[in-house]
Amino acid sequence: MTRSPTLPHDPQRVGSSFAAWAGRATLVCLFLLAAAAPLSIAATQAAWLLGMLCWVARFLLRPRPALRRTAVDYALLGLFILSFVSALFSYEPDLSIGKLRAASLFTIVYLVAQNVMSRRALSALVFVLVASCAASTIYTFGAFAAGRGVKVGELTASSPLRAAGVREGDTLLSVDGAAANSPEEAERAITTERQAAEKTYRWPDGKMACVWDARAACVRVYRAEVVPTYLVPRDGLAGGATPAERLGIARWSRGRDERATGFYGQYQTYSEVLQLIASVVLGLLVARARLTSRAGLLCDAAFAAMCGALLLTVTRASWAGLLLSSLTIILAGASRRTVLVFALVAAPLVVAGALVLRQKRGVGFLDRSDQSTTWRGTVWREGAQVLASKPRHLIVGVGMDSLKRRWREWGMFDRGRLPWGHLHSTPLQIAFERGLPALAAWLALLFIYARTSWRLARRAAGRDWIARGLALGALGGAVGFFSSGFVHYNLGDSEVVMVFYIIMGLTLAAERLCVATE
Repeated sequence: MTRSPTLPHDPQRVGSSFAAWAGRATLVCLFLLAAAAPLSIAATQAAWLLGMLCWVARFLLRPRPALRRTAVDYALLGLFILSFVSALFSYEPDLSIGKLRAASLFTIVYLVAQNVMSRRALSALVFVLVASCAASTIYTFGAFAAGRGVKVGELTASSPLRAAGVREGDTLLSVDGAAANSPEEAERAITTERQAAEKTYRWPDGKMACVWDARAACVRVYRAEVVPTYLVPRDGLAGGATPAERLGIARWSRGRDERATGFYGQYQTYSEVLQLIASVVLGLLVARARLTSRAGLLCDAAFAAMCGALLLTVTRASWAGLLLSSLTIILAGASRRTVLVFALVAAPLVVAGALVLRQKRGVGFLDRSDQSTTWRGTVWREGAQVLASKPRHLIVGVGMDSLKRRWREWGMFDRGRLPWGHLHSTPLQIAFERGLPALAAWLALLFIYARTSWRLARRAAGRDWIARGLALGALGGAVGFFSSGFVHYNLGDSEVVMVFYIIMGLTLAAERLCVATE
């Protein structure tokens, strides 16, 4: 007796077909996620949401995917639950509940860890993540080589720019919102009245404003991290044969003082992402060992490019984070000879970093006179005082983003004399906003993640260099992320957190695949 064939309209077969397509779509979203993460927050979040939709759809069909437990489950879910409780008891519940969307980014860990089902997919995702970040450095170096604006080397005594407040060493970025990449462009914009509906012109980044009228042009200037604006009279240009002479510029060049931001438009975000992905590349280099192979040479080039781009961000905390990450990776996975080579290579890089820091920002690595350092000291002290002022704050915090509305009430930011924002410290910000239990959950998550990475690096030794390299990079990246988080609120930066969670998910997937092959 022969078995009748399964009919095309068989619900079980149709469900299986849809489940297969949903699985493929989820994997495609993972590749989009890895490709977009170093480049665009909007594309990354779109890939995350679409991937979650495809993954959830698989649970509505048969066969349903299996859910596998991971080492970080209790700490990761506990942190989100405590964040949710904090939002309910917040001083500003509407702000805090809205912030839960950013807190829900932890689902990226499970989206990646639960849907990478083969070593081939794991290797390809790691390659895409690294290649995308390396590609961003091409843009960074290109932007640096091209320069932006007019860097004023010398001004004449009668210069209208000097009279307005521009100093030698400043870089003219724009005039009335129009780019000024040469004296000709700057002069043209100054002498041409710009039509505007309002007298207050707000720059595209929304952070700077300039009040002007038909008689004066609004000139935006870059000056060692400060971007002041000045009014230059339209009819006040000096005489001369060239635009530079009429502006009173005796010597100029293209501006290259701005800190590298990649495609993010923010140097701290870019530096933290570079630190995390460069750590993965270094882990792969150490695991591969044969640096003359094609894979080794590609990793060499990618790591050098990322270090160069990181140098151009001029971000001390991320520099220190990558240094500590590299030291952790080398000590955990390399030979004594490699440790010596690392020390010989790192020494001149540290010196170069100090010189770049002094040239670009005019400060030392540990400089008490640096305004950003003194600003942090003030807000850390104020944040700790508010945290300790009530038992409620210690248990559930004040609520995520409540600081935006309540800082005046709490007398923070030197009672408004300092720019207001966040606390520039991940541990303090978590405790301040969500309470000490949430901080304990965060620290537990980092510890468990680092321990899992360490164990995977040892288990994969001699068997799977991709898994071992990823584990070493994850271990080093976690150390760097934790250390730079003392002076940066990197957990509050969605772009950085998404990359951190992608690497965590890949590491957990690598651990599962490694265990399955034992």
